[in-house]
Amino acid sequence: MALALENLTVIDMTQVMAGPFCCQLLGDLGANVIKVEPVGRGDATREATGHRLPHGESAAFLAVNRNKRSIAINLRTPDGLDAFRRLAVTADVVVESFRPGVATRLGVDYASLAAANPRLVYASISGFGQTGPYATRPGYDLIAQAMSGIMSVTGDPDGAPTKSGIPVADLSAGLLCAVGILSACLARTVTGRGQAVDTSLYDAALAMSVWETAELWATGTAPARLGSAHRVNAPYEAFPTRDGHLTIGANNDRLWARLCATLDRPDLLADGRFATNGDRVRNRAALAGELAHTLSTKDTEEWVNLLLDAGVPAGPIRDYQESCADPHTLAREMVVELDHPVEGRVKTLGIPVKLSETAGTIRRGPPGLGEHTDEILRAAGYTDADIAALRTDGAVE
Repeated sequence: MALALENLTVIDMTQVMAGPFCCQLLGDLGANVIKVEPVGRGDATREATGHRLPHGESAAFLAVNRNKRSIAINLRTPDGLDAFRRLAVTADVVVESFRPGVATRLGVDYASLAAANPRLVYASISGFGQTGPYATRPGYDLIAQAMSGIMSVTGDPDGAPTKSGIPVADLSAGLLCAVGILSACLARTVTGRGQAVDTSLYDAALAMSVWETAELWATGTAPARLGSAHRVNAPYEAFPTRDGHLTIGANNDRLWARLCATLDRPDLLADGRFATNGDRVRNRAALAGELAHTLSTKDTEEWVNLLLDAGVPAGPIRDYQESCADPHTLAREMVVELDHPVEGRVKTLGIPVKLSETAGTIRRGPPGLGEHTDEILRAAGYTDADIAALRTDGAVE
């Protein structure tokens, strides 16, 4: 079976999270992804402190770098820069995550590469984007969550601002960058020309804030922290049970009536404070107290089964050990295993986009630093003697 992006060659110059995640998504869908890493240390996550697998490999690197080949190039040497440019001449896409201005200083910016390859789609992921007063600031997921407003609405109402448990700015920037790249590639089929794609962690974090900005512009007041509650629906949040927690999404009058019947609380259905969704939102705290009182009388699994049987959306709150072992997770192939030359069989998350005719595949594990340098350079026209000379000069590894 053909792969959706099998004719797309992507040069991945990115490091850490957002860019590698973007390029891994493209690789999963069939793109030929060439990961260009600095000679010596490679992607920063190879050496970053953090969790290691039994034989010492970085768990962080393995998480976002499958379906790629690695070439190690020293872009600060003339021969290394020339080797990179030879790769870029025939590439469809280049993705970089330097701070704005660095690519230009290195000579690998869009203008330089597009002069030799007008069809090139050149994507940049940075902390704050290529323009604007903050463009040259260093940007990290934490900073983007803080400055965009996400942290101001995350956490308990009486608690401190809290970072999202997952790197939502990093990951959403990677997703949006992939959308931008594929959009530019589609446009190229009409115009014959590539273009620059500009994505940032800050923009992505703001783009995820649809409910919060809607509230801001409707009321003129900055949204507050609500814990797990919803901004415009109630009950739609987490509640304690006798042995844990569950979530309930009774976000319309029909579901609200079913919930009251399942909990055997007809008094709540008759209570004027909770007559409409608007009433329930305004009296959210009182409503949550009433529901928590009843839900604490049974275990999570029992309540979830009762609610689902009644047609009320509900689910248990699980940790990742539980969610990754769930039969539905496994049926959806969202936890899979791949072979790694050092670690052997390792688990990884599966491909979240299921295509019926050109399904994505995991064809190769995360590469070792410079593992494919020779084969990539040979494909670009270098002889074995040329490659040996580049390696001697420190231009490649």
